[in-house]
Amino acid sequence: QVQLVESGGGLVQPGGSLRLSCAASRSAFSIDAMGWYRQAPGKQRELVATITSGGSTSYADSVKGRFTVSGDFAKNTVYLQMNSLKPEDTAVYSCNAVAHLGIVRRTYWGQGTQVTVSS
Repeated sequence: QVQLVESGGGLVQPGGSLRLSCAASRSAFSIDAMGWYRQAPGKQRELVATITSGGSTSYADSVKGRFTVSGDFAKNTVYLQMNSLKPEDTAVYSCNAVAHLGIVRRTYWGQGTQVTVSS
């Protein structure tokens, strides 16, 4: 099992910045990729950004140029630097990890952290 704990959410004004962190517990499972998803009220959960253990990243079009995902897979930690925040970025942000142990592959989720962008 892998447990994920997020931190760094909160209330910020439009144009401001926040940095989210997610730490995964040590496990026999090896983490292959970590990422961030978000879900706004009344909307489906959507991918925000991901990073693989090899360093490849991907972003939702809506956050490209504003958000940066980074990770330290030696510490099983992923970060999301969010700049130029907009009210439409308001959502619960959840950390995700894809891990494997032998041929067994599992996906884990954190409990989520609220990000509110409002003046």
